[in-house]
Amino acid sequence: MTDDGELLLVALVELVAGAEPESARYEDEVLALLTRHGGALEARLTSGETEVQTIRFARRSGLAAFLADPDRQTLRERYGPAVPATRVLEVRPR
Repeated sequence: MTDDGELLLVALVELVAGAEPESARYEDEVLALLTRHGGALEARLTSGETEVQTIRFARRSGLAAFLADPDRQTLRERYGPAVPATRVLEVRPR
């Protein structure tokens, strides 16, 4: 899609084995940045080492701004090897 309308995402987050507490703290801090870009965490579910997050952005451009946020990059550098692997899917109601 090329419009700048609302965007709904599902993130599958694999916490780092042996560093689950640090990985979860990283997620806590990164998710707190969503609001500055028009994003909102709608749900955060866990099954141990995996988190499933649903995230909504008011505008598609908000996701791009979130991904480019320098504070997000600083967190990635601070947490280093504890940064979890994440797969993000754009979803929509059926």
